[in-house]
Amino acid sequence: MLWVALLTRSDPGTPPPDDDQLRGLSMYALQFSPRTAIVEDAVVVEVEASTRLFGGRRALRDRIVAEVPELGVGNVAWAPTSLAAVAFARAGRENGIRGPLTPLLDALPMDTLAAVRPHLTTLSQLGCKTLGDVRALPRGGISRRFDKQLLTALDQAYGLRPEVHEWVEAPQTFRARLELMSRVDTAPALLFGARRLLMQLCGWLAARHAGTTAFVLRWIHDAMRPRGSDAGGELTIRTAAPMRDVDHLCRLLVENLAKVQLQAPAGDLELEALDVHALQEHSKSLLPDVAQKGESLTLVLERIAARLGPEKVLRPVVVEDHRLEWQTRWQPAPQALPQKRARRNRFPQPSFILAKPLRLAMRGDKPMYQGVLQMLTGPHRVEGGWWHRVREGDDKESTAVVVRDYWVAQSPHCGVLWVFHEHLGRDQTAWYLHGAFA
Repeated sequence: MLWVALLTRSDPGTPPPDDDQLRGLSMYALQFSPRTAIVEDAVVVEVEASTRLFGGRRALRDRIVAEVPELGVGNVAWAPTSLAAVAFARAGRENGIRGPLTPLLDALPMDTLAAVRPHLTTLSQLGCKTLGDVRALPRGGISRRFDKQLLTALDQAYGLRPEVHEWVEAPQTFRARLELMSRVDTAPALLFGARRLLMQLCGWLAARHAGTTAFVLRWIHDAMRPRGSDAGGELTIRTAAPMRDVDHLCRLLVENLAKVQLQAPAGDLELEALDVHALQEHSKSLLPDVAQKGESLTLVLERIAARLGPEKVLRPVVVEDHRLEWQTRWQPAPQALPQKRARRNRFPQPSFILAKPLRLAMRGDKPMYQGVLQMLTGPHRVEGGWWHRVREGDDKESTAVVVRDYWVAQSPHCGVLWVFHEHLGRDQTAWYLHGAFA
């Protein structure tokens, strides 16, 4: 096995982490393996089965070492057992897998194993300084003179006895709180604490194979705030597609926080995921995908909309509507895109449509457009719109009901066209040009 231990305090004089800190760190670690547990003042993760998923041991190590300092982690260590990994982390030695475990553990100070600490005075009087000295004592004497936890912990650390853990489970919803190290007077300065919460959120999302399209950041003002100011404030961030990219979410947060002014100094932050959706895997290939370079259009639009305002950056969205002129609408770029459903339409659809259908001239009962049209396929009945209200001038509304028969027609000089004639209205013999095929 391969265990990694994340120790939140590197200095023995610093206070131990509270339950919220360890819980938040475990949410981040869940993205690497579901076999995540809290052991004493550290979070341990069994990553043997996950190394190939993250590009190998070296790539996984580099990623963890680069990210965890932002979560307050002081030391990171690797070892074949979880207690050994915690001991190496307390000793400030990262690599516990460079050679055989026994000599590496034997060289560590005694206080790196929590079960030894209650007996440090007695063991020091016996001349013990390292874990190897403690292990060299007669086992019978240790079992009679000290509690059984000491021998059990030694055996588990050295891999002589199986370890038992209570695995951390990802909750159904995400809501985390963080007390800032000092009071913050400006909204952009909230990003330092908010990024730590976002890293926990993205770890939780990865564990649930999901992404978020909306989350809210709340801040609580100091109790000594000015009279008339609110108890706190909040900021909601939305994305067009389910997302769990920390850097992109932080960029959106930066743009939005730049437009916020705090009424009073803030001392606490809270992050809550509002809309969570399962992420669908698009690639089913057995071969690895080539890494995409650059930023996708969706991410760029969301970042621009965060700076200019959501109503100033629009994107087209396909709507499930049989009426061709209403199959596309425009919505703010950060707004979540509707889920696409499979459509079965065997009748050809034009490449281009006119903003307003053009009434065609007639030769007898045949429509004309740069010559008499020859009907190729049809009719294709489109009927609906009784639910659609269209606002006209002077605040008047009308219903956009259509009952049409569409045809694919051939023009002698203009190619293949998309034409129809109405089944509603006064003149039901009129024909209209609505689109053309590329």
